[in-house]
Amino acid sequence: MRFLEKVSKMAGNTFAIWVILFAVLAFFIPGGFTWIAPHIPLLLGIIMFGMGLTLSLNDFKAVFQAPKSVIIGVFAQYTIMPLLAFGLATAFRLEPEVAVGVILVGCCPGGTASNVMTFLAKGNTALSVAVTSVATLLAPILTPALTLLFASKWLSVSAGSLLMSIVQIVLVPILLGLVVKLFFRKHVEKSVAALPLVSVVGIVAVASAVVAANAQQIAETGLLIFSIVILHNGLGLLLGFLIAKGLKLNFADQKAISIEVGMQNSGLGAALAIAHFSPLSAVPSAIFSVWHNISGPLLATWWGKRADKDAAKISDNTNYSKVV
Repeated sequence: MRFLEKVSKMAGNTFAIWVILFAVLAFFIPGGFTWIAPHIPLLLGIIMFGMGLTLSLNDFKAVFQAPKSVIIGVFAQYTIMPLLAFGLATAFRLEPEVAVGVILVGCCPGGTASNVMTFLAKGNTALSVAVTSVATLLAPILTPALTLLFASKWLSVSAGSLLMSIVQIVLVPILLGLVVKLFFRKHVEKSVAALPLVSVVGIVAVASAVVAANAQQIAETGLLIFSIVILHNGLGLLLGFLIAKGLKLNFADQKAISIEVGMQNSGLGAALAIAHFSPLSAVPSAIFSVWHNISGPLLATWWGKRADKDAAKISDNTNYSKVV
């Protein structure tokens, strides 16, 4: 178990590298990964089940201890990213299937990787976990409703079908995870260290499958979609930070909300796109999955090093004051 825990920790720390590596392999050798595509909902269900196993009442304490921060985070998540997606799709005059894909990933909740990034950034990790959890539990209602509102300009959207898919992929596995943890707590606590490895394998497999299924389309339109994804992610990170700052939250909360807003559950976006629209609609989610696992760690590392420097300065000043 210790060996598995070490492997799991290493996989979590090198998450971005594996996403990029396998996305590149899937692009150049698509035949080796297309077989995964039919299993994307199952993979996401396993990831969400793992999330359920790790959740506890303590994760929701932040909702009651600092409701303002949690409400701001969830509200920002479900307004900034959908509005940005709609604006970018309109401004760039995207073809319908791509436009719907951009909007769909924008209407998804934040991804669990945001919790790790917030920890590395020395942000408020408890707030990040609370926002991710609440936003994910609200996804069956808000993701279909917002997709219908913003994407129906391009393609017909069945909010009811989307709702059922999200319930099956997200809500049911999370609830099952909570139930299993309730009845088999000791066994879950022993195996929970391996969950980061499961999540990494699942997300890498989802991203690879979507890239493989759309290798030709990515070659033709990849630069445009990649540019839109960078803008979507970057503006989400920036606006999330500015809104938190404008509402007078502390710096640790500002970092948490920025990362929560900018990092999406792109695997869910890909699964919904394939199931309800077309493989091409899943391309923005696939590219988002690759990109935000580059931008997220870069931002988190910069913020983390800045926090360490600030802490060192405070320590030096304190020691100097004691000497004086």
